[in-house]
Amino acid sequence: MANTKGQIGVTTENIFPVIKQFLYSDHEIFLRELVANAVDAAQKLKALASTGTFKGETGELKVSIELNEKKKTLAITDNGIGMTADEVDRYINQIAFSSAGEFLEKYKDQTNIIGHFGLGFYSAFMVSKKVTIDTLSWQEGAEAVQWSCDGTPEFTMGKSKKDTRGTTVTLYFDDESAEEFGTKGKIRSLLDKYCKFMPVPVVFGKKTEWKDGKSVETDEDDVINSIDPIWTKAPSELKDEDYLNFYKALYPMEEEPMFWIHLNVDYPFNLTGVLYFPKIKERMAIDRNKIQLYCNQMFVTEHVDNIVPDFLTLLHGVIDSPDIPLNVSRSYLQSDSNVKKISTYITKKVADRLEEIFKEQRPQFEQKWDNIKLFIEYGMLSDEKFCERAMDFALLKNTEGKFFSLEDYRKGIEGNQTDKDKKVVYLYATDADAQYSDIQAAKNQGYDVLLMDCELDSHFVNMLEQKLKDARFARVDSDTPDNLIPKEEKVKPEMSDDDKKALEELFKGVLPEGNEYRVEPENLGAEAAPVVLTQSEFMRRWREMSALGGGMNFYGSMPESYDVKVNMENPVIAKIWADREGTSDLLKQVVDLALLGKGMLKGKALAEFIQRSEKLLG
Repeated sequence: MANTKGQIGVTTENIFPVIKQFLYSDHEIFLRELVANAVDAAQKLKALASTGTFKGETGELKVSIELNEKKKTLAITDNGIGMTADEVDRYINQIAFSSAGEFLEKYKDQTNIIGHFGLGFYSAFMVSKKVTIDTLSWQEGAEAVQWSCDGTPEFTMGKSKKDTRGTTVTLYFDDESAEEFGTKGKIRSLLDKYCKFMPVPVVFGKKTEWKDGKSVETDEDDVINSIDPIWTKAPSELKDEDYLNFYKALYPMEEEPMFWIHLNVDYPFNLTGVLYFPKIKERMAIDRNKIQLYCNQMFVTEHVDNIVPDFLTLLHGVIDSPDIPLNVSRSYLQSDSNVKKISTYITKKVADRLEEIFKEQRPQFEQKWDNIKLFIEYGMLSDEKFCERAMDFALLKNTEGKFFSLEDYRKGIEGNQTDKDKKVVYLYATDADAQYSDIQAAKNQGYDVLLMDCELDSHFVNMLEQKLKDARFARVDSDTPDNLIPKEEKVKPEMSDDDKKALEELFKGVLPEGNEYRVEPENLGAEAAPVVLTQSEFMRRWREMSALGGGMNFYGSMPESYDVKVNMENPVIAKIWADREGTSDLLKQVVDLALLGKGMLKGKALAEFIQRSEKLLG
């Protein structure tokens, strides 16, 4: 064929600056795009051979990457279908653009540039001052073609010396890109990131071995990818060991996962993958973005926020779908109908798996509960459909380490823990050690106490109060044992308003500054503590929700508030009240005892309390 020159079929001369502008931040994806094109070419030849359209020998289909550091070139070669001159003209020279101005205006708020317009090949110009294509079609009698372009709309096309079927794309790095991408280490890292599971062998040089004290090349191709990852296989073909080995390959520094889910659906969309439940060492030190998204075994991104519900981003693993629209530059995932269906499907599969373990392996489920509790609570709080399912398998754990389903726990406590308003009261502690005395006081009343020590529990108990009929939650230190679950109306001490005011001033005078206090006279019995400090369940819970970003900033900005319940039936309080002026040490002592019980007595105040105790005992 005769050499020809021409212009790439666009109505603007600004295509290359446009490509570089929009793709600069993700310019490393050029290699992924070119290898993906080469893999496609090999796969297409395999398809032609399988239908009998191509009757020749396919040979060992593969993609080879060759870097010449001195010449600053990178060649990507496949032995796939190749292209004729007409196909080069159709697929390379014709780009469906209007004008750069119209393009920029229409897509200024989108990052889905290359993927939307099929410009994968042109990502090569983000790093190259010149790109050549040498290609020979599989079709009988085809002539080899060479195409060359220096980053302007002008190209040259003529005969190529290529004598084997397939295509070689050669990039001539510009100086800046040569410095960033022109080393074997960098190319290998990109191949490992984007191409390690592509379905055609990807070769980068030769394997090496240690010989005579140095590393030497062998004659064996260094294939950098695994063409049959486990998500492409049927679950019946796999053993637990296969899933665990794959997890270790993905996350070599992680502990073994607790369990996993194998995804495999081909209608109404295509989706495969394996999702793992990781062990959570520290509940708030959670690794997100550990789900890798692939498209036909080509890595796309670890940011799957638009594909899976937010709570599922706590999982690890792989999902692969050709039906997810993606952006080649920033891998932005558009929310279309397929994505929504996929999200719903994944949520259902996760719920199915959890329910299956709950029903069939209850001891193992309980054993793993502390690790998966955060995940399940997060899901129930953020996804209504998941919440509906999880109400059947979510567990409650009490301070003795026993586990209960929501239904079983209610049945167990409603006989003794129903208040005068016919509401079942769920008592809970957030710190078994710090609230030990309150837990014991509740147990002495015959009550059971749950342990709710997850960071999301303030939100979670709030949600459960809405989901469970005629139920409320009360932290075990939010009131006195009798008042936590009132069975009848309490008789308040008979005091005049003046006396109540005097009592309030008396106690506020010795309480530490910086908090708000509400002093209340109570009849708690002669044997009960003289002073009890509690925090309103409502105020404390909303403060905690505010601290976790629950939007309750009004409550979060308010000072700590405590109820100071003064037991007027206690003989020590009776003595203090009778001789208000001469019992200052005794007054401070009973208040400090109440503060000590809440872990609020520290530093100088604690030292003074000890000295005063020794004096009173002496």
